[in-house]
Amino acid sequence: MSDASAPTAARSPVPPAGLSLSRTLLSASAKLWFLAAATGQWMFVYYITLAYLPVTVAGDYASWDDTGLMEGYTQGDAWGNLAFISHVLLAAVITAGGLLQLTPALRKRFPALHRWTGRTYMLIAVFMALGGIGLIWIRGTRVNDVAALGTTMDAILILVAAGFALRHAMARQINSHRRWAMRLFIFVSGVWFTRIGYMGWAMLTGGAGMSRDLTGWFDSFIAWGSFLIPWILLELYMRAQDSRSSAVKFAMSGVVLLAAAFTALGVFGAWMMMWSPHI
Repeated sequence: MSDASAPTAARSPVPPAGLSLSRTLLSASAKLWFLAAATGQWMFVYYITLAYLPVTVAGDYASWDDTGLMEGYTQGDAWGNLAFISHVLLAAVITAGGLLQLTPALRKRFPALHRWTGRTYMLIAVFMALGGIGLIWIRGTRVNDVAALGTTMDAILILVAAGFALRHAMARQINSHRRWAMRLFIFVSGVWFTRIGYMGWAMLTGGAGMSRDLTGWFDSFIAWGSFLIPWILLELYMRAQDSRSSAVKFAMSGVVLLAAAFTALGVFGAWMMMWSPHI
């Protein structure tokens, strides 16, 4: 039987040209955002490593405060200091680990490594979330209560996302696991998003809503928006992926491209004003 006489139902459906193009554009825009984010996160890892590791090894703990952080080192608070520097240095480890986990080529070529590094990533994420809550509410390492509550909510979401990501991985529900792993990546990156958000907004608006004592409306907003906005964008992106509407995919592609541009701007600002001066 020739192809021309084959039953229509037996043929593989061919998506319309517009739908195929919108899928390609949505995927390309997501890759562009990830490139901007990955570049910025590797810069963040580089900054943490050079700003904190040498002085810590040298025993110059008071230099932790030279980065502008509040209550980095406290005289006589051995456990609090240990918790702080563990949290900071593990931030570099988990940031690098998250990028490796989301790199498709590594997942495909080294699936066993992906599984083990994934378990390590989730374990560190849980440890850091609990440690962060302890630093905020036990040690008192916080700017204000609004920011503290935002960071605490982010930590709770890390615990929830890690639990679901692990559950779906153990059940071999790969698509659900992948989506929860992406949510986990967003929540773990909350501190990084805060810095990118600050610098991107400052460069666009000249610092509207910001104040030196961090009590401006934008200061309060970014404490929650640093993880809620990326989370909302991720959920919209995943729904656009599932949609059969080319209009939805084109629209979301535009949103992701704007997010990529803002991320690149924020990365540039963070490097120039927050990170490189302390290296």
